[in-house]
Amino acid sequence: MAIRDLFRRKQSPQSAPSRKTSATGPVVAYHSSGRVVWSARDTSSLTKTGYCGNPVGFRAVKLIAEAAAAVPLVLQDADTRYSDHPILRLIRSPNAAQTQADFLESLYGQLILTGNAYVEMVSGADDTVAELHVLRSDRMALVPGADGWPVAYEYSVGGRKHRFAIGEGVAPICHIRNFHPQDDHYGFSPLQAAAQALDVHNSATQWSKALLDNAARPSGAIVHTAQDALSQEQFDRLQR
Repeated sequence: MAIRDLFRRKQSPQSAPSRKTSATGPVVAYHSSGRVVWSARDTSSLTKTGYCGNPVGFRAVKLIAEAAAAVPLVLQDADTRYSDHPILRLIRSPNAAQTQADFLESLYGQLILTGNAYVEMVSGADDTVAELHVLRSDRMALVPGADGWPVAYEYSVGGRKHRFAIGEGVAPICHIRNFHPQDDHYGFSPLQAAAQALDVHNSATQWSKALLDNAARPSGAIVHTAQDALSQEQFDRLQR
């Protein structure tokens, strides 16, 4: 008897094979229904997805940072408003690569994107502040001491670290941060609050792009008109 004839033989009810089902079948079937996947919430991922990869997030951060940088700065004490002062001159020309507007826009941009802004103060020959530099927040890490207060800041680039020690005298790092209800050392980023909305917007954009790549043809469609009435049997078969 050929092998194919063996499989073609009509089996009697007594010899009907037993039904075999994995015990994990219902669990696998339930899990395969799909789960929501959100993007990472770390600083680098939020910046990439919420600012570099999203036009709405980019425009919002850009508008706020540029508007805040354009606000005139006023320096005064209890008696006098100064039109010329070493602090004003430092802000107008914070370093050799940036103007006042560039410096402040970078400062506000880091604060909005990450919730933290770090300004490095470079001392001159007479121990006065000669330059100001905005450092990238994603590269900076706070080092807490035994009492919880920061004792240093570490700036990491390409596997190398530079440590800014904090002790007596003027600290070399000025840390500006947003209020964070659940963190003692780092500020809360507005992008974290908007992360789910950004994911939805980015996913919708990707779906629209995929639809256009498919010549605007959906994955499947059933077209039915009133003239083409389906019988109950046809409707049941179509549902199955």
